[in-house]
Amino acid sequence: MTTISDVARAAGVSPATVSRVFNGGRVTAERAERVRRTAAELGFAPNRVARSLRKQRASVIGLIIPDIENPFFTSLARGVEDAAQETNLSVVLCNTDEDVDKERRYLEIAAAEQMAGVIVAAASRNRTDLSLLAGRGMPVVAVDRRPRGASVDAVMVDNQHGGEEATAHLLASGYRRIACIAGPEGASTSEERLAGYRAVLRDQLREAGEGGEPSPEYVRHGDFRVEGGRAAMTELLALPEPPDAVFVANNLMTVGALAALREAAVEPPDFGVLSFGDVPWASLVRPSLTTVQLPSYDLGWTAAGLLQDRIAGTDRSLQTVVLRTALQVRESTSGPVTR
Repeated sequence: MTTISDVARAAGVSPATVSRVFNGGRVTAERAERVRRTAAELGFAPNRVARSLRKQRASVIGLIIPDIENPFFTSLARGVEDAAQETNLSVVLCNTDEDVDKERRYLEIAAAEQMAGVIVAAASRNRTDLSLLAGRGMPVVAVDRRPRGASVDAVMVDNQHGGEEATAHLLASGYRRIACIAGPEGASTSEERLAGYRAVLRDQLREAGEGGEPSPEYVRHGDFRVEGGRAAMTELLALPEPPDAVFVANNLMTVGALAALREAAVEPPDFGVLSFGDVPWASLVRPSLTTVQLPSYDLGWTAAGLLQDRIAGTDRSLQTVVLRTALQVRESTSGPVTR
């Protein structure tokens, strides 16, 4: 098979000159004619398929998320795709299932395929490692979760503020034994939402002249999945003095918590239920579900915009964009029934 080097040797030019001729680079007319004539005589044809594949890879970005079945990440992915389409970028979706090893394999694939950039919602705050992409100069944007120590652009939610607002609302509604079903220990979103819950209860104890820390017995850690929420709620209901309300740190665990309450014949709003993260049917069930609404689509759109800027070569300092939550009050937290 004839190569570029063969054509260059026969035409008396460098391989770089041959490459420029067939890729539209600047070459004198005389040299271009000589190269093309020599190539024709030797039967050389440029590998247009390989060049096309390289171009395609340069217009592809990776989106690595923990759970595509979660409506939050589905909406986030739509925001990324809509923004990417505006500059003709294609999106490859990767689902890690909160598994760091699976996430690592996807990061390795992104590097090997020379993608234009990656948006990642980290599987772990402490164990997710973005150094492979950083070492290759690949643009990366962290979304919703930022790995500890990662020097990348990021788009985050003010999770602690959302946790504070949720817990303050439950107190104002008359609930006093408020539990929290947090996410996995070590996940940044879980820690921040739990910190907001604890901060409000700590202030409430201080105002009551009691001081100290909120009772740890009302805190359970789940896995951000339905069954994790069900198991945590079942444990809380089995306490000698069970809670009278629960703040659940994500939408899927709320589904499990509601199932456990139904099995125990405990009904909102006598038992308050508040979900961090909306679900499509929140306003349709009875009683309707109070939620902390997350700007999931905007997270994806904003992350894609930051990534596009990096791909285009912007050299500004690293940027972190923080988006606020919004409390949507519905019937599930209207207060305990007075008997």
